[in-house]
Amino acid sequence: MPGAEVAPHGRWERVCPLERLMPERGVAALFGDVQVALFRTHDGAVHAVGNVDPFSGAAVVSRGIVGDSAGVPTVASPVYKQAFSLLDGRCLDDPDVSLPSYPVRVEDGHVHVGLPW
Repeated sequence: MPGAEVAPHGRWERVCPLERLMPERGVAALFGDVQVALFRTHDGAVHAVGNVDPFSGAAVVSRGIVGDSAGVPTVASPVYKQAFSLLDGRCLDDPDVSLPSYPVRVEDGHVHVGLPW
């Protein structure tokens, strides 16, 4: 059954076909009360972080600007423009703040996110 395998944090959930993720653009996915922002970077890597901006409380990270900071793929929140690492969710502008980050895998052409339950 898709999504039933145990992920590093709990359970893998199928999100969408990989082809639906446009490079350098984000999409949001909702799993219960968990909002996830997914990004496919220009090199084909897929990343998942929390979609709620910790500075504004708005669910907008998936609409942020994808970029790079010293080789680290990033997303800048569209609200106050803080940059977050797509590798681990840490805020590059404030080391005390971070987004949750989630493991991602692509299997049979579909993107799966590891969620904590």
